Amino acid sequence: MMTHRALIAAALASAMLGTVPALAQTAPPPAISVTGEASVSVPPDQATIDGGVTTEARTAREASEANNIEMGKVLLALKNAGIDGKDLQTSRLSLQPQYANRTQSGPNVLTGYRASNHVTVKLRDVAKLASVIDTMVGAGANEIGGINFMVASASKLLDDARTQAIADAKRKADIYARAAGVALGAPLSISEGGGPGPLAYRKMAVGMAASAAVAPGEETLSVSVNVSWAIKPAGQ
Repeated sequence: MMTHRALIAAALASAMLGTVPALAQTAPPPAISVTGEASVSVPPDQATIDGGVTTEARTAREASEANNIEMGKVLLALKNAGIDGKDLQTSRLSLQPQYANRTQSGPNVLTGYRASNHVTVKLRDVAKLASVIDTMVGAGANEIGGINFMVASASKLLDDARTQAIADAKRKADIYARAAGVALGAPLSISEGGGPGPLAYRKMAVGMAASAAVAPGEETLSVSVNVSWAIKPAGQ
C-alpha cells in the first residue's frame, strides 16, 4: 500500500501535469499593438463669462446691501440684453472682514468689510461675447474673471475623430506587418487612451475695458486609441 506521503506526492504531480495544457492555452497570441491618433479643429460656438461686483463698507450689513444693489443692476442688464435666466448661475458669494495693521508689532485692526458676488453667464452665441462684456461693465461689474470657450457638439466631433484614429492605427499596423513579413488578422483589443471630456474649453482672461476685442480662435479635439491585431503568416 502507498504511504500517506506518497499519495500526496502523486496527487501534486498529477495536478501539475494537468495545468500544463491550461497554461499553454492561456498564452497570448502573436499580435501587433499600435496607437492611432486623430484630431479635429473647429471654432468654438459657446462661451461662459465669470464676472461680478465687489463692494467695501464700514459694516458687514452696509457692504452686503451695497453689493446686492449693484449686483442687481448687473443681473437686470443681462436679462434686458436677452440672457435667459437658466444661463445665469451664481459662482461666488462672499463677505470678508478687512484689517489694517497700524504698527508692525501691534494687533490687526478691523477697518470694514468686503462683499463679493460673481455670476457665470453662459452664451450660446459667441458673436455676442464682446457686447455682453460691455453690458456687464456698463452696469457696474468691477470684476471680470475670464472666459471659457466651448464646443457644444464636441461629442459628435470626437466620434468622428475616433473613426479617424482607428484608421490611423490600422495604417501603422499594416506598415509593421509588411516590414515583419506577416499579415494582420482580426483586432484583439481596442481601448481609448486618455479621457476626452464631452466639452472642450479654453480659458482666457479679459480686462475691464469696454468694447473688449475677443478672438475665439479654434478648439482642437484630440483622441488616441490603442489597438492590438492578431498576426498570421503572409498570404493567409
